[in-house]
Amino acid sequence: MDMQLEAAERLPSVEGVLNFMQPMRNKPREYAYEPPAGIPRSNVTIDPHTVRIRDMRPIAPSLSLEREGFALVTHRSAVTDFHDEDSLRRVYYPEAERLVADAIGANRVVVFDHTIRRRIEGMADRTPGAPRQPSARVHGDYSEASGPQRVRDLLGAEAEALLQHRFAIINVWRPIRAPLRDAPLAVCDASSLTEGDLVAADLLYRGRAGENYTMVFNPRQRWFYVPDMQVDEALLLKCYDSARDGRARFMPHTAFTDP
Repeated sequence: MDMQLEAAERLPSVEGVLNFMQPMRNKPREYAYEPPAGIPRSNVTIDPHTVRIRDMRPIAPSLSLEREGFALVTHRSAVTDFHDEDSLRRVYYPEAERLVADAIGANRVVVFDHTIRRRIEGMADRTPGAPRQPSARVHGDYSEASGPQRVRDLLGAEAEALLQHRFAIINVWRPIRAPLRDAPLAVCDASSLTEGDLVAADLLYRGRAGENYTMVFNPRQRWFYVPDMQVDEALLLKCYDSARDGRARFMPHTAFTDP
């Protein structure tokens, strides 16, 4: 066992229930809107497992987007109201660009989306007129196919030339109130994944289809979180990396209930 794994085994932890996908023959799919009458929102059967979720803070300086696929960074935003769309785009988007560029040495960063989630007991995610809810099933935001497609969707005529070079999709995830105790984020050490853990799933929107990863349980997977996360902390999550040289490419994650 290497030193990083030995250190991880000694970390304080909690036992949390994470929702995986029960293995299935058909391709998983989920509607991002209210589906036609008689069709379920998803064809996935949830497979909950109680797993050890380690406190990453003691080893945060040694965590790497290239190895584990996530990193905890200190970042204080100048935004005071994250519900103000103008402040988000005028102030926070440039902040996020600089944060990601500094963290990974990117030549260019394009911020293309944001989601604000606020848990309401009993509320389903994507309920019209309600805030987005914490995502309560283990997933990866992009798949082998949808990562490059996102570049094509965003950058049009530039895309094919840019796709000849390495690119990555990084999610900047942070609390906007603190301490974060309700539905924190659990992240999976990408180096603990094995072939077959990630399963491509269709994500159906009105007029188009995307693809992400859902995930089946494997006892070898290692999970981490940040207890009582603060507003000046952010998690960088590697959702996609085009490099195929052994570094982390996909990093599954999910909200969970901290006991």
